[in-house]
Amino acid sequence: MLTQPKVNFLYSEPHTLESQVGNTPLIRLRRVTAGLPPTIQVLAKAEWFNPSGSVKDRPALNIIREALASGKLDVSSGQRLLDSTSGNMGIAYVTFGVALGVAVTLTVPANVSPERLAILRALGAEVLLTDPLEGSDGAILEARRLAAEYPDRYYYANQYSSPANWQAHYFGTGQEIIGQTEGQMTHFVAGLGTSGTFIGTARRLKEFNSDIQVIAMQPDAAFHGLEGLKHMETAIKPGIYDETIADANVAVNTEAAQDMTLRLAREEGLFVGISAGAAAAAAIDVARTLTAGVVVTVFPDAGFKYLAERFWEK
Repeated sequence: MLTQPKVNFLYSEPHTLESQVGNTPLIRLRRVTAGLPPTIQVLAKAEWFNPSGSVKDRPALNIIREALASGKLDVSSGQRLLDSTSGNMGIAYVTFGVALGVAVTLTVPANVSPERLAILRALGAEVLLTDPLEGSDGAILEARRLAAEYPDRYYYANQYSSPANWQAHYFGTGQEIIGQTEGQMTHFVAGLGTSGTFIGTARRLKEFNSDIQVIAMQPDAAFHGLEGLKHMETAIKPGIYDETIADANVAVNTEAAQDMTLRLAREEGLFVGISAGAAAAAAIDVARTLTAGVVVTVFPDAGFKYLAERFWEK
């Protein structure tokens, strides 16, 4: 088991940034799970309760803290934090960047939801748009180019390869789920983007109880409408991704994820994003194969950043 690193944080008052991140509610899904036997529960972590509204607050703050504490990021010299993002991680970076005096530059696919783009600009991030046809991979390649060309100007956070990404979930998300379920969970299902949420949480859960089944979810095709998620077979694989950790892998198509997102809003009163709809669809599919169990998944964010999507009109 890893040991929590000791860092001399910049904030020492009782209400630190760390105290505001994590410890999100675990919500039981009831109506969309109708038909499952009473011996099965499907639960979801409500990550929109984090300060910037998504699960990405966990790794973003951890990455910034580590970079400042180690001296890799030198704000006194005017150095900026640089990374690629499809939106949520960027929003988290700039939210904490403002609080900690860190300037942020982000490479972002031009087809990111307009709500996310507006939030990034409102918070003061420098946003560099990349080819929408290249998706998140195009944004990654542009960030790499800038980091190589201007090493003094940028600290390249590289969320896809930073151990601070998955460690935030190992020490946070995984430990919270163990406590909230009183150790009774049997299955964990999470989507793959940077893979940090799945990898970090799964590692902690497996250390707690190796019988817990950890299941990775991803889109079913290279071209999909699930922002923040990666089709690993055709995408640039994150450096932190370890394909040996998952006990099983499941695929979700865009239409099924959108339908479940609508059902969560209209049947459960949970206004969540599309990746949460995909997570719920995958978790319920897993639950249908069981006779008893506690299935936990992660809802990365709320639906406010996706209102431009046409599926809401159904």
